[in-house]
Amino acid sequence: MAGLGVAAPAQARGLADKIIHVIEWLAATFVGIVAADIFISVLLRKFFDTSIPDSYDLGRNLLGILIFWGIAATSYRGGHITVDLLWTSAGPRGKRFIDVFATLVLLFVVTVQTIMLFDKVSGTYRDNVLSYDLNLPIWPMFAVAWAGDVCAVILIAVRTWRLMFHPELLQDEHIDSRTES
Repeated sequence: MAGLGVAAPAQARGLADKIIHVIEWLAATFVGIVAADIFISVLLRKFFDTSIPDSYDLGRNLLGILIFWGIAATSYRGGHITVDLLWTSAGPRGKRFIDVFATLVLLFVVTVQTIMLFDKVSGTYRDNVLSYDLNLPIWPMFAVAWAGDVCAVILIAVRTWRLMFHPELLQDEHIDSRTES
């Protein structure tokens, strides 16, 4: 019986960690794409007096994608910027309560944001919004941004589950040595 209780969380942890890893790599890939777009656009304008068609639309939509995938990438990790004065002074039970409560609030907010963003994607599709130069539909880029938001909801849900039932699986939870240095 004890073996069954240990195997299931290990399998779930393996799958969840693989999903987390893939989402973080996708977010990093979008950072690279945005950097390449900016670099190429600047080079073309500076040295060749030309530009990529739809570079403005492409750039702003890529930044939107980057923002939502960045939210996904930071949603699971506990290392992003936090204000934890109250958390630092709380005891172990208080810290866990604050962590669970804050993560549940974040899950609610990002879920509502995801629903609203889906409404924006479907509205952009229905209205047939097109790019300026090439008249390409904009909704696929909005959909990729929305997918990042969906991934954020998934990661926050995994984080919430782990905070509530398996806090030992969170390796990067608040580190007291960071506040001491």
